[in-house]
Amino acid sequence: MGGLLKTLIAGALSLAIAIGLLYVNRTALMTWAAAQGAMRFLATWVEPILHTQPVDWRTSPPAPVGTTDRPPNIIVILADDLGWNDISFYGGGVGDGAVQTPNIDRIAAEGVHFSNGYAGNATCAPSRAALLTGRYPTRYGFEFTPAPAEMMRMAASFESHREEPHPGIFLEENLAEFPALEEQAVPASEVFLPELLADRGYHSMILGKWHLGENEGHAPNDQGFDEFLGFLPGAAMFAEFDDPETVKSIQAFDPIDQFIWPNLTFAVRYNKDQHFAPDEYMTDYLSTQAVRAIEANKHRPFFMYLSYNAPHTPLHARKSDYDALPMISNHTERVYGAMIVSLDRGIGRVMAALEAAGIDDNTLIIFSSDNGGAHYVGLPDLNAPYRGWKMTFFEGGTHVPFFMRWPDRIEAGSEYQRPVTHIDIFSTAAAAADVAVPVDREIDGVDLLPFVNGKVSDEPHEAIFWRTGTYRTVRSGDWKLQLSDPDETPFLFNLAVDPTEQHNLAASEPEQLNRLKRLIETGMSDWSVPLRPPLVTGPQYPDKHLDEPLEETDVSVYWYN
Repeated sequence: MGGLLKTLIAGALSLAIAIGLLYVNRTALMTWAAAQGAMRFLATWVEPILHTQPVDWRTSPPAPVGTTDRPPNIIVILADDLGWNDISFYGGGVGDGAVQTPNIDRIAAEGVHFSNGYAGNATCAPSRAALLTGRYPTRYGFEFTPAPAEMMRMAASFESHREEPHPGIFLEENLAEFPALEEQAVPASEVFLPELLADRGYHSMILGKWHLGENEGHAPNDQGFDEFLGFLPGAAMFAEFDDPETVKSIQAFDPIDQFIWPNLTFAVRYNKDQHFAPDEYMTDYLSTQAVRAIEANKHRPFFMYLSYNAPHTPLHARKSDYDALPMISNHTERVYGAMIVSLDRGIGRVMAALEAAGIDDNTLIIFSSDNGGAHYVGLPDLNAPYRGWKMTFFEGGTHVPFFMRWPDRIEAGSEYQRPVTHIDIFSTAAAAADVAVPVDREIDGVDLLPFVNGKVSDEPHEAIFWRTGTYRTVRSGDWKLQLSDPDETPFLFNLAVDPTEQHNLAASEPEQLNRLKRLIETGMSDWSVPLRPPLVTGPQYPDKHLDEPLEETDVSVYWYN
């Protein structure tokens, strides 16, 4: 059956590409998507999606009487493509503040908020790898987000409704060395956080999105997680397409949106069992199951990685949440806001479950987003006041909400202002659990708790780095430098006086420019070459979202994937 499946999928893929090359307008995008949908049909025909299945979370026995030496529970909650302005803690919120996020805000208010918290990368998979390994993913070659070649060909080749002064380039010459999607994975030699915590008796669970490898040896259960409930690829449907209790916003101007609607499935799997359909809207389902998993594990230390796929596209919300936001007139913004409502509600349920189980005070909760808000949503203020989007190293792409709450150890209402990043989550969690980090490799992250509690006054990092292809960036102190194609165009900013990156000082500050260039060269000198070659490169416009017309004079940086 495996050989037949490969033959059928290859045939469907060839048909899709042939159709795609014949057309270059919006109607063609729908034709392409329909052909791509044949691949999903074939895959689900070979492995059908079962009806909803019960999930029996492994239950911990009651702790022995008198047991007090228990390490903290650790919960990492990661949103997907959440913009800085999508939450209300810093005075924002979708719909000019119409959508409040009291439960997310509570994590910050009752713990510490890192006002200069950064994502590990400006796209999801490398950022998630940074979080779980404590190392720059580019250090070990996991530089690009896993994606099928046909999707990247489409993103580079198809025109949207707007004229592109500098169209993306599909790097055809790299196809011969390009691996299948399921083989694009973090190397198994990397030490994942749950593998580390196992030495201290932790039971580790992941719920939601993985996106770090799909083939045998690279799934969550192969990387230290005792239980996995979610989906291996980078996205999933939030509900069935025709569910009458939901509302959709399909982005006709976005080629990738045309790809994902017909190709994604509304399905999860438990460990390595067969896929099945959730019995709730996806965000609510993951929250419900997280509550059940907390109850099952309340008597032992556990690590939970609650990896929501909201509010990543496809934009698909519960109708009841949509109907509760009549004050938002823009349909897309209203759907997006309704998705945030569900996300925040779920996080509130998780926190309530900790309180009900009597383990709230000894639980470290870390909340963040894998990167900034995406330009392809077509909404202007997702990352306000910061400039840029996902897929850029401007602040809008990497400066993300980053909160920690641990009532036993972190004073409520704390703020930490120096730059920190997702790589620090690994070392912070290890220190909280009293587990040593590996000494046989460079660990880039640091334990943040001594900095938060005032025991260490130094900077956590001399510099923080990001890279994708030839696009390279460093932040050192208050200074930040981006180098991008063409010809290593420099963007130099002093974030202490210009946090929204409006004034490029590359011409007027040669000393800082040269210092940061040297930092980039030395800091990345021992990084690995990418595990796979990029297939696409193209301009990203920090000042325009995808539904805005472009001008020849618009600033751009070149992203690789």
